[in-house]
Amino acid sequence: MNNPLWEALPAQVRAQVDDLVTKGNKLQAVKVIREALEEPRPGLYECMDLVAERFEDLGQRFTRSPTAPLDLDELMAKVRALPHAPAAIEALWDGDSEGWMVYLLAVTIEPRAEYHLAIIQHGTDLRLFNGEVPPWPEAQEASTIGRRLAERFGIPFHFASPEEPDFAPRWWDSD
Repeated sequence: MNNPLWEALPAQVRAQVDDLVTKGNKLQAVKVIREALEEPRPGLYECMDLVAERFEDLGQRFTRSPTAPLDLDELMAKVRALPHAPAAIEALWDGDSEGWMVYLLAVTIEPRAEYHLAIIQHGTDLRLFNGEVPPWPEAQEASTIGRRLAERFGIPFHFASPEEPDFAPRWWDSD
């Protein structure tokens, strides 16, 4: 790798950056690079480009891979293993620096708790700029599997915003 910014970093910092890249922690790697050097610090985009180069050099994917299709039998086993019987299956949107995803949860009333069953993500937010969404394939998958799962346990399925990412009301807050 022939990058002057990379060459300016101490060996210990390079090792730390590579460890973060291997774990997929892009933003933390950028932060480590910026904080390792004296003023004037490198720009954000310069650091992001370096981290992208490190991903490539280390054989890692810079963008998150789509999640594997959900398996209904595996999800049923997860629900059966919960410490409390769920009152509902819920899908809800969440997002991070790479894009939107849908969480599939089992929720209980007593105690009021949520249990993570799966994360569904089919791409980054670049899909918005490329006109690839809507429809949101992760919402479609969550709706299909979530309904089937809820039916198997005889409980409701709740997805307040399947048409678009939104921080909509939770199941236990709806009437």
